[in-house]
Amino acid sequence: MRLPAAVYRVYEARLRAGIPKDAVPAHIGVILDGNRRWARMAGTKLAAGHKRGADKIAEFLSWSEEMGVELVTLWMLSTDNLERDPSELADLVAIIEDAVEDLAEKGRWRLRVVGASDLLPYSTVERLAEAEARTAAAQGMDVNVAVGYGGRREIADAVKELLREKAASGVTLAGLAETIDVEQIADHLYTRGQPDPDLVIRTSGEQRLSGFLLWQSVHSEFYFCEAYWPDFRRVDFLRALRSYAARERRRGR
Repeated sequence: MRLPAAVYRVYEARLRAGIPKDAVPAHIGVILDGNRRWARMAGTKLAAGHKRGADKIAEFLSWSEEMGVELVTLWMLSTDNLERDPSELADLVAIIEDAVEDLAEKGRWRLRVVGASDLLPYSTVERLAEAEARTAAAQGMDVNVAVGYGGRREIADAVKELLREKAASGVTLAGLAETIDVEQIADHLYTRGQPDPDLVIRTSGEQRLSGFLLWQSVHSEFYFCEAYWPDFRRVDFLRALRSYAARERRRGR
């Protein structure tokens, strides 16, 4: 049974009041999971689930910005997703293109597209790049849009780029083997120059990362929510922040 809206507002206010400002994660990664299962549960087409999930994104970003989050990384399309049925994939890619353009049109957030662009249609790469460019001067929160993203692929791409860079400067493979370190690899990731995620949220009840920010999440806190992404509410978000704030972060120490 759903509670009245007034009750939720009171609960939200109490949750928000109980989260110290200095305990809000600076960077949140989000695995937007459960769109297809939401569609099946609702008895509608899969594309309708993806569209409903896309419509949730701006709302989530607004909640994050209100709480003082500085950076959000949204996993919108994985490398595994690219192996889905072609008709469903075409619908999903079109919805993602529209969603990213809609975010850009709001002019509130600085977008950064991350992922293996060579796996995407050229027209998609162009549209996403144009949306990103339009937000360069935005004054709000930073938002990574992970499209065609896979954690293993990102690490492999980082190593390849590092090898090409060192080879161009005359460094031998043996020489690189003697000097390569984690900082050099980190400097060639899609998210180079950005802080690692403090908190990773996954919706739909699944309790795994599935390759999301594999390198960057080594010291992240994880929060798994039962709600499908289209049904994710502000109270769910605030519960995730409350859980994060209550944890003692040791960062491996």
